[in-house]
Amino acid sequence: MNNKSSGFTLIELMIVVAIVAILAAVAIPAYQNYIIRAKVTDGLSLAVGAKTLISENASAGNPLNQGFVAPTATANVASVAITAATGVITVTYTAAVTGGTITLTPTDGAGAALVSGTVPTGSTSWNCSTTIAVQYLPASCR
Repeated sequence: MNNKSSGFTLIELMIVVAIVAILAAVAIPAYQNYIIRAKVTDGLSLAVGAKTLISENASAGNPLNQGFVAPTATANVASVAITAATGVITVTYTAAVTGGTITLTPTDGAGAALVSGTVPTGSTSWNCSTTIAVQYLPASCR
């Protein structure tokens, strides 16, 4: 008698379930970090217009926040604001993104802070400081 049964044994099924569980244990936290990182990037993309405006105003010797219109708040970003005297941009996040802030500080070519009404020497560069955990920051802000 040839009694061949086809299918998987119990041990083979248990091995597959264990492999899937291990992969899920690694993938779920990585995906959650990715989602928060994308939300942080949302705020930095809203600040791009402000960065351009500050650079243009500084090179013309105008007040650094001249012509700034704050972008509309989103589900991730509560506000984007510019400090008039120094051009510091503050991006404030909602609780969906841990509720922290990112501060972008403009400096001139010599590394000195910008001053409203003064034309900088060289190009404008940006320093980033934050209250958000490092693992959620994009590479430009680490």
